[in-house]
Amino acid sequence: MNRFKSAILAFFLWSTCFVLAQTQAPSIRISVDASEAPRKIFHAQLTIPASPGTLTLYYPKWIPGEHAPDGPVDDLTGLKFTGNGQILRWRRDLTDNFTINVDVPAGVNEVNASLDYVSPATLEAGFSAGSSATAALTIISWNQLLLYPKGWTADDLTYTASLRLPEGWKFGTSLPVASKSESEINFAPISLTLLVDGPVLAGKFLTVVPLNQGQTPTAEMDVAADSAAALEVPAEVWTHYRNLEAQAGKLFGGHHYRDYHFLYTLSDHVAHFGLEHHESDDSRVAERGLVDEKLRGLYAGLLPHEYVHSWNGKYRRPAGLATPDYEKPMQDDLLWVYEGLTSYLGDVLTARSGLWTPEEFREDVAIIAGRLDHEPGRTWRNLQDTADAASDLYFSPSAWGSWRRTVDFYDEDVLNWLWADTIIRQQTHGKKSIDDFCQLFHGAPSGPPMVKPYTFDDVVNALNQVAPYDWRGFWTERLTTHNANAPLGGIEGSGWKVAYNDKRSETVKASEDNGKTMDASYSIGLLLKEEGGIVDTIEGSPAALAGIGPGMKLVAVNGRAFSTEVLRDALMAGKTSSEPLELLVENTEYYKTYKLDYRGGEKYPHLVRDDGKQDMLSDIIKPR
Repeated sequence: MNRFKSAILAFFLWSTCFVLAQTQAPSIRISVDASEAPRKIFHAQLTIPASPGTLTLYYPKWIPGEHAPDGPVDDLTGLKFTGNGQILRWRRDLTDNFTINVDVPAGVNEVNASLDYVSPATLEAGFSAGSSATAALTIISWNQLLLYPKGWTADDLTYTASLRLPEGWKFGTSLPVASKSESEINFAPISLTLLVDGPVLAGKFLTVVPLNQGQTPTAEMDVAADSAAALEVPAEVWTHYRNLEAQAGKLFGGHHYRDYHFLYTLSDHVAHFGLEHHESDDSRVAERGLVDEKLRGLYAGLLPHEYVHSWNGKYRRPAGLATPDYEKPMQDDLLWVYEGLTSYLGDVLTARSGLWTPEEFREDVAIIAGRLDHEPGRTWRNLQDTADAASDLYFSPSAWGSWRRTVDFYDEDVLNWLWADTIIRQQTHGKKSIDDFCQLFHGAPSGPPMVKPYTFDDVVNALNQVAPYDWRGFWTERLTTHNANAPLGGIEGSGWKVAYNDKRSETVKASEDNGKTMDASYSIGLLLKEEGGIVDTIEGSPAALAGIGPGMKLVAVNGRAFSTEVLRDALMAGKTSSEPLELLVENTEYYKTYKLDYRGGEKYPHLVRDDGKQDMLSDIIKPR
């Protein structure tokens, strides 16, 4: 080969390597120091490959499962960039506060970023952006602590992470661990997608409970609490969670995770919510949430809901939510499947696993039906709009909630998917059910995490494969109707009816006790705090028609100082009295007495059997 040809070949090889170097997705190192978690401040260092010019970095904005652009960018602090030891200039993009542009000078091939994340110091909600640390525990959400370069999908980017915890703290996570010492954990390199999808729960008091020993894939509960006493849980509770893992496997017929970790936080000082991940969840309840029987009942449906999301939401995901990174806006229009079907299946699994008794399941369904039957906002906002507007409705206030409507695709679709389940059973003469749809749509083949997007048509086609029916018409009607009444076709088709009486169910009692409220929505149309503050009024109810509204305060009932007991007694006495109910109400420092012509007593919804129909509902929640 002559010298000219050698030079050409060398240039070609150099050019190819240069192009590959420019097109290969960068690998980023991130080191998080959470040793000051009790102070609620977290420190992160990142090393990001770069080239001279402008390096555009994103702070995660649209967080999967939160369905809104609520990445906590306001809590990103202490931001600094260096390259080759020199401080680099940066500026936030004027059209998007989540975008950072860094000036990278010649000769710099990697940028070192340092940042702090400050977790809310008071009890605040807001999904993973809410309060997330106490003196004894913390939840690490990686999206709070990192930046990522523009031009690559989250699947393309590789992150190698390490984490330092307070001395003596234990941890639980679905992330694969490469090595660990007493104070530091080194994780195996992983895609940005799976890093953000793998929170870490850590704490001084943490227990690990295997759920399916000897089986593959494994599942376990990693439970951290603010006290050792909160982890002294009755043995039968763990049995119910073992049943949950087994019943979910039978429902779906396959798994889409390498192993699964229920990350369960027990604290009165962190935001309470549940957030799904492919191989774990991030669920947070009160400190006594597992040892107090009433609280266990209230929270029983949380872990089943988040677990179902591993199949419905993470593996099978609406196309509009299967975005390539955390900057592109998500489209929430199919949340009636993502969250609605999950709510139904989660409730069914709560009963099948024994976390709820059949009676508790029916009480929950009755409460959903009763609330929706007393929600006048249904007359102007249809169910589809509650999904379309979800990114705003998640953060709407409680006041005027019954008229505004909120994210009703959770509760209303418990009723709608129950209806669909009964139709499948009727059309197939009991040979098939929603279980068959789940196995077709969410089941085999099993494997590691992946996303298989779907559309409205995919849902309709799959339902038709299970049981031919006008599913397009059914769902179009359910989503677009402005019917003032709750969709009760599934309850009635499964052999039950909604009825009202003056007896509070144990679920209602526990909910009122926990929230320190009184729910008179079904009678005079008021949702009250224990001290008399009016959270909401039901438009068209006796209270609303009399002129009472949210934000006012109930001071006295029939001339006597307000208490929940006084109001209950007055409602009961009113059933046999000809006198109106008199409510003294304070409104922005003005007082007025309102007279309500109401004699119906207390009212609460319940399910009662329709003996003329087959009891499908009991079969639906029977363990498989």
